Amino acid sequence: MAKLAQGARYRGSIHDFPDFDPSQDAETLYNAMKGFGSDKEAILELITSRSNRQRQEICQNYKSLYGKDLIADLKYELTGKFERLIVGLMRPPAYSDAKEIKDAISGIGTDEKCLIEILASRTNEQIHQLVAAYKDAYERDLEADVIGDTSGHFQKMLVVLLQGTREEDDVVSEDLVQQDVQDLYEAGELKWGTDEAQFIYILGNRSKQHLRLVFDEYLKTTGKSIEASIRGELSGDFEKLMLAVVKCVRSTPEYFAERLFKAMKGLGTRDNTLIRIMVSRSELDILDIREIFRTKYEKSLYSMIKNDTSGEYKKTLLKLCGGDDDAAGKFFPEAAQVAYQMWELSAVARVEVKGTVHPAGDFNPDTDAKALRKAMKGLGTDEDTIIDIITHRSNAQRQQIRQTFKSHFGRDLMADLKSELSGDLARLILGLMMPPAHYDAKQLKKAMEGAGTDEKVLIEILATRTNAEIRAINEAYKEDYHKSLEDDLSSDTSGLFKRILISLATGNREEGGEDRDRVREDAQEIADTPSGDKSSLETRFMMILCTRSYQHLRRVFQEFVKMTNYDVEHTIKKGMSGDVRDVFVAIVQSVKNKPLFFADKLYKSMKGAGTEEKTLTRIMVSRSEIDLLNIRREFIEKYDKSLHQAIEGDTSGHFLKALLALCGGKD
Repeated sequence: MAKLAQGARYRGSIHDFPDFDPSQDAETLYNAMKGFGSDKEAILELITSRSNRQRQEICQNYKSLYGKDLIADLKYELTGKFERLIVGLMRPPAYSDAKEIKDAISGIGTDEKCLIEILASRTNEQIHQLVAAYKDAYERDLEADVIGDTSGHFQKMLVVLLQGTREEDDVVSEDLVQQDVQDLYEAGELKWGTDEAQFIYILGNRSKQHLRLVFDEYLKTTGKSIEASIRGELSGDFEKLMLAVVKCVRSTPEYFAERLFKAMKGLGTRDNTLIRIMVSRSELDILDIREIFRTKYEKSLYSMIKNDTSGEYKKTLLKLCGGDDDAAGKFFPEAAQVAYQMWELSAVARVEVKGTVHPAGDFNPDTDAKALRKAMKGLGTDEDTIIDIITHRSNAQRQQIRQTFKSHFGRDLMADLKSELSGDLARLILGLMMPPAHYDAKQLKKAMEGAGTDEKVLIEILATRTNAEIRAINEAYKEDYHKSLEDDLSSDTSGLFKRILISLATGNREEGGEDRDRVREDAQEIADTPSGDKSSLETRFMMILCTRSYQHLRRVFQEFVKMTNYDVEHTIKKGMSGDVRDVFVAIVQSVKNKPLFFADKLYKSMKGAGTEEKTLTRIMVSRSEIDLLNIRREFIEKYDKSLHQAIEGDTSGHFLKALLALCGGKD
């Protein structure tokens, strides 16, 4: 079993087996592999019930009793992924890492992701053991082999990490924190080009505690996260390595939760990654990884493995996982601490919000109006010209074009566009031509028209708009439909959900900073609800979530974690259901990170069979001048592919061209 630091709690899923008898276990394994075929069930049951230290004793006894190498026999008897997993469990951790790295740099090509994962996440002691194991197993120098197989700044950072000399002193100098922030800022954002050496030195050598404070201070000082600066300044494998180092500094379990999710999402499974992580973390921090996995991805690691693998391979992985968290609902303290830090970052963030569509320079509404008229006159329509003009003008400029078009030609540009275009492209272009408040008003009206109500649209818009935007929507709604938005919401929804939507639709959310005394009161208010009192829980949440400022709510959520060891989002999901749950979750996610909320919506609109074109259109239109650039960054960070790639793979024709123009870049 892994060696624990003094006072630390064991966070692995595999424990020393009580009444352990290595000779008896060796005999059981020998019998399981004797004769024709092998008893795979017996093998996996025994090996996943013993700690790595005990497995090494079994190997020694197996050789003493039978004069044979247990790992060689297992390789001979087993096949495929199951064999790789079982053999991985039988190696000492340092030798398992050494084998993974040897495989990553052997033959043609290099598995850079494997190198990054191992070297960015291991402690000094683990690195030293890895280097020694590599030398012992292959009679080669690991540093020399890494240098021979990599290059540039990527190679330099790997070599720094291979020294295993990261500072471990938890006493942090505030002066040095400030100096490192300044050095990183000057090496990246303030410099023409980038001084990669500063990034390598600071991120490769400072203690984790020191770096966490550097990252916090960097955000406060520059208004950008260190991750955003790394993405803007570095590239390729070097960028990926530095981001992995930052993630492991912030939370190694969260880094591995993300790696596991990406290994299983989408078509196909990255089995080598799945095996490597489940083997290497099973006696270290798999319980924390599990909890964070459920927090981030709204499903348990257990259930994802169960749905993504099969046979003895699946059974072994589930044994290593150690349990299913889907019914648990409660944070482990370590994972709650991660959530607390997440809210702390959110509470101090001054992230610059940027759209992808900007006012065109040298704008001439007369020229644009004439070009649009020409594109729609005669036989056929020049969609490319329409797309090029509309997607490269701000909404204010589009309104000027509409007026000029009417003045010149006595025609309604919107009516002409509607008659010339069709389908998804028509919806997108016409949406861009409407003033934002009128566009949102129309989306709300359509969500309530006819049989049934599209609650998701009501939630998306009302839970995410600012006071000013909500008030403008109310005016536009009244102007366009001669009814109040509140009246239509009242007649089309019911119960507490109706009350929540009407509260949001007033646009009267507080706009000040946090009130420290009231932060604690509000957190206590929602924490004190008696268990099982669903009605009281929902009412208390409504009073606070619908009225307090975003900045105040961030602090409330942080304080809530501190008080209860629960994350507020999981409390909502566990204690509520239906539309009430969905609207509260949307508010929480929007408060925490609005661009990420929309990135998730965009991803879900394009994943799986078919595309939700209306959702895709609505978000791309409404966020293009507000925060679509931020949404793009969150999208690639969470889903390991760019928004541009996702749109390209999921849409086609002129609709695709228009969406990519709004997207504004490939990332």
